[in-house]
Amino acid sequence: MAEDSGEDKTEPASPRKLEEARKKGQIPRSHELSTFSILLTGLVALLIMGPDVFKALEQLFNKELRFDHATVSNPKLMLEHFIAAAGIALRACLPIFAACAVAALVTPVAIGGLLFTFETVTPNFTRMNPMNGLKRMFSMRAVVEAIKAILKSGLIGGVAAYALWNEKEQFIQLVVMPQDVGFSYLWGMVKHTLLMVVGAMAAIPLLDVPYQLWEYYKGLRMTKEEVKREYKESEGDPHIKGRIRQLQREAARKRMMANIPKADVIVTNPTHYAVALQYTEKMRAPVVVAKGAFLLAERIIELGREHKVAVIRTPPFARALYHHAELGEEIPAALYTAAAEVLAYIYQLQHYRKHGGLEPALSEELPVPPELDPEAPRP
Repeated sequence: MAEDSGEDKTEPASPRKLEEARKKGQIPRSHELSTFSILLTGLVALLIMGPDVFKALEQLFNKELRFDHATVSNPKLMLEHFIAAAGIALRACLPIFAACAVAALVTPVAIGGLLFTFETVTPNFTRMNPMNGLKRMFSMRAVVEAIKAILKSGLIGGVAAYALWNEKEQFIQLVVMPQDVGFSYLWGMVKHTLLMVVGAMAAIPLLDVPYQLWEYYKGLRMTKEEVKREYKESEGDPHIKGRIRQLQREAARKRMMANIPKADVIVTNPTHYAVALQYTEKMRAPVVVAKGAFLLAERIIELGREHKVAVIRTPPFARALYHHAELGEEIPAALYTAAAEVLAYIYQLQHYRKHGGLEPALSEELPVPPELDPEAPRP
């Protein structure tokens, strides 16, 4: 096998291998892009619906989180307050959660496309092999993912810490601010911090998406031997293809021979070529039902005579039909007149044999255009 020989995988994956990988659930994915998309969607939704959310939170603090003596001493009232508070918070945040859920579902399709497969959940005991698990833990991909996690945590934590540090004095003053002013100021701080964090995170998917695509296609690369083997499998072995073509020709020849009894006339060269024609009132022009040269021509003539099909010698017409009329198709329009004379002669000959009278004769010079007869003299 090429995989065992240590041959370098230098060839890009073929469409067939990409399709097989896709069927197995192997498609490029960027978790960083999904994370960024969810955060960005949540931020946009929060910017649009933020005032309503903080208004709901203000209502929550004013009505549901202020307990009097009767509420504190009555667990039933406390539960009612808790349910009401949860309902207010859920109604306020539900549109944001819904937008984030849609982003989580749509974003992965942007890279690998839509895919439904049960291949990844099919039991595979090789995944439970401890050695394979250790290899994955210490693989280059695991190292890259660890570095990404450290850099991402440092970036997000650093930006968030920087934003909050600049707002530390105002953050402390929230304790003494009136509630309406405090909520308004808190909303500004949250918005500013989220904008900085999400903006900083934009660099992560910009680097991760090209890396994931590169790693995906690199993992599917093929050796030259694999490419040759796949080509042979897809195109077929030349000997097998030759045998298939031979069988197809034999089958076509058998069908052609079976149509000879239906022919009205067989025109010959007399022995080099033979073409069988059939014509009915439903046809626009005569149709070639069989044609052949040399031995095949002799067989066509012999079979035609066995089924009492008229065989006539018309060398220019036979040559023109053999070279310019396709099997199973109508004859060329330039040969209509010659064909009409031949068929008229055949019908007259049949009438003569049944009823007697004057024996018909076929013209020795049929109107065959010289350009259709390969043996016609050239000026």
